[in-house]
Amino acid sequence: MKILTVVVPCYNSEAYMNKCLKTVISAGEDVEVIIVDDGSNDRTAEIADGYMENYPDIVKVIHKENGGHGDAVNTGLENATGIFFKVVDSDDWVDTEVYAKVLKVLKKAADSEMDMLLTNFIYDKAGVKHKKTMKYDSAFPEKKLIRWGDKIKLTKAQYILMHSVIYRTQVLRNCNLKLPKHTFYVDNIFIFKPLPYVRKIYYLNVNLYHYFIGRNDQSVNEKVMISRLEQQIRVNKIMIDIFVEEKEKLNDYLYKYMFQYIDMMMCVSSVMAIISGDSEKLNAKKELWNYLKNKDEELYHKLRRTIFGITMNLPGKSGRFVSKTGYKVCQKIFGFN
Repeated sequence: MKILTVVVPCYNSEAYMNKCLKTVISAGEDVEVIIVDDGSNDRTAEIADGYMENYPDIVKVIHKENGGHGDAVNTGLENATGIFFKVVDSDDWVDTEVYAKVLKVLKKAADSEMDMLLTNFIYDKAGVKHKKTMKYDSAFPEKKLIRWGDKIKLTKAQYILMHSVIYRTQVLRNCNLKLPKHTFYVDNIFIFKPLPYVRKIYYLNVNLYHYFIGRNDQSVNEKVMISRLEQQIRVNKIMIDIFVEEKEKLNDYLYKYMFQYIDMMMCVSSVMAIISGDSEKLNAKKELWNYLKNKDEELYHKLRRTIFGITMNLPGKSGRFVSKTGYKVCQKIFGFN
């Protein structure tokens, strides 16, 4: 059995996928790399098949009709044989020296209760000399198996993203993870839904993942986010549903973190509508908050009383101006986009 399955969703990735793939195959035969060609119409399929031909004991290629990033992850999970599971986007990469260290930890943890390995990641923003690193050393003890109940205190600036997580594959299957098709921003669901199923967490204070930011067509580009607001809101609603269903089972520390995550998502969805200035998108924002209220009125009132909830719901044009200004400040502090 493979120690780790790495899924690389690819859609028209010919320009940058080689850099990614060279790093994820570097750990050798302990790793299974599943390249999911999500209906590309450039040379992605040809490049992927070349890797499978050259590394038949490491690389598996699946060609499928286009279903979006989430559907590619679903396909990877359905075909994964590794004990642990990680997604690496085709325009990102991993540090190969750190990767080897991570594999050693995963080997030792194969028969343990570790359900989630957490590492740091680097915002590798094009043109920026000093890259920001997302670290968790103030929230988690290093090299120690802990539970959510062990007083984990993640700040609003320490949100967990897909880039920082390696899940035990069975955890993803136990929670029936199924990401929606043709929808961006589903990586939030990928992180969020399995959290209540995680028994023990291990934090390794290393910078494994390089998250590239710099292409104009990236989903986190602000203009792109505004144009895809309905997809952001769709993801937001799914996360609300998950939280409402699970919240009574959560200990205080996990509840607080998942609440913060929902708070951040409501903020991002709301402010993209506000920045757009488009009446249709502003109505979609209003409808999102109404959806939350109808789903769980107590949660709605709690979120409306947070600094994000207050700032994102100020009335009138002057209120929207304050909301936009507040968002820009939060963007600097918490690293949105």
